[in-house]
Amino acid sequence: MSGVVVFREGGYRYLKAVFQYSSGVAAEPGFEIARARLARPLPLAAGFAAVEAHLRALGRPSTAFAACELRTAAPFSEQGFHDFNREYVKTLARWGIYKDEVNPVARTNVCPAYDPPTEPVLYAFSYTVPAPIAQRGSFIIAGGGEARGGAGSFAERTVRNGETSPDAMRDKVRFVVAEMEQRLATLGFSWKDAVSTQAYTVQDIGALVGAEIAARGAAAGGLAWHFARPPVAGLEFEMDVRGAARELLL
Repeated sequence: MSGVVVFREGGYRYLKAVFQYSSGVAAEPGFEIARARLARPLPLAAGFAAVEAHLRALGRPSTAFAACELRTAAPFSEQGFHDFNREYVKTLARWGIYKDEVNPVARTNVCPAYDPPTEPVLYAFSYTVPAPIAQRGSFIIAGGGEARGGAGSFAERTVRNGETSPDAMRDKVRFVVAEMEQRLATLGFSWKDAVSTQAYTVQDIGALVGAEIAARGAAAGGLAWHFARPPVAGLEFEMDVRGAARELLL
């Protein structure tokens, strides 16, 4: 599959994207992906320490870390986002995951509109565990907003940049749903394999959920709407998709 790379040390394959994250991960044969949400999100340093402790208790290496979900106080400027990501990947490098500007770990990073954290926190994380007889494929599709890939600033690449009219939001939602669908397909899945679908926006998407999301088969397990903003100023809509084999609350 084009764009798919196997990260053997972690037991998963990923969609290569940018230095700060991959576009999604899926368990390789012999493994499955589990997701753990923290009952109380932790500041990043403490959160990463909790990940290390959890994996160690399971007898899993740090390279089993496959995806994470972060919460930050407010959207970053483009430069601020870059600076944050450079600090973020230092931990992944220490864990033997991030090397030579290549990052297999998927990520969602959004900004709650209400009761935001005072500093970046770890909300949830996903990892691989051995599963000789997996019941089904498991995966995590990274969060993605309405910015097209390629060169140029976020503003230059954003669908209907600076617009939040109903018509503009429809175009943004259509773009992101199509992107999620493409990521699923590239990893060998479809909407039918999704256990949960999440949307992140403070704009009113109520009128779009039926025609633009559910009608595409993208909400078979329902749609969780988080009243939060994407991580970069100017973006208005983000989604991610999960098909973890099991989920737990820590």
